[in-house]
Amino acid sequence: EIDIYDIPIAEITRQYMDHLAQWESLDLAVAGEYLVMAATLVEIKSRMLLPQPPRQEAEGPEDPRTELVQRLLEYQRYQGTVETLRGWEELRARVFFRGALENPEDYLLPVAAGDLSAESLLAALRRVLASAGVDVAPVTAIIPRRRTSLRMKMAEVLRRVRAFPEGLEFERLFDAAWLRCEIVMTFLALLELVRLGRVRAEQKQPLGEIWLFPGEADR
Repeated sequence: EIDIYDIPIAEITRQYMDHLAQWESLDLAVAGEYLVMAATLVEIKSRMLLPQPPRQEAEGPEDPRTELVQRLLEYQRYQGTVETLRGWEELRARVFFRGALENPEDYLLPVAAGDLSAESLLAALRRVLASAGVDVAPVTAIIPRRRTSLRMKMAEVLRRVRAFPEGLEFERLFDAAWLRCEIVMTFLALLELVRLGRVRAEQKQPLGEIWLFPGEADR
């Protein structure tokens, strides 16, 4: 409530001591900190009352309150950081994460995939994932992880489908996918292309082979 660059030491010290007197049952450790600050204020006031040693005119008189001003400015900087962190904490408290489904097997995909249901595509994906986990030769070399995105994977899937205008078997789409994460990424890219109408999926008979064709939107 005061100008930090013109601190009335006498008034501040009086208020500080009055406040300290109200804390008669204060913990000794906390009271010690209060007394140290009170002593600092009294020291500053005494230095202001005592005659100053001669100094060069260019330097000007030294203000004993300068050190206190610097400490208060530093406190203000820390206080601003605390307020920023408190704001982040409040924003974080408003974020709620969705828990895992109790029974993911019962989840039905709402996306219709051309001439067959999304459940048929999901069943085909499960077969691909199952086959990727069996009869795999032991790994004898380190395979570097490739950085990719859904958009990049969509472009890759679209190129493969376009290369087979007469139809590409669903399982062949995953021939180059060695890791399960690549298989899932490829499947997500396929679903998005089907949703956009750029790829069409057909199944001539129940539980039969799924074929992929360029969609109407890609022609």
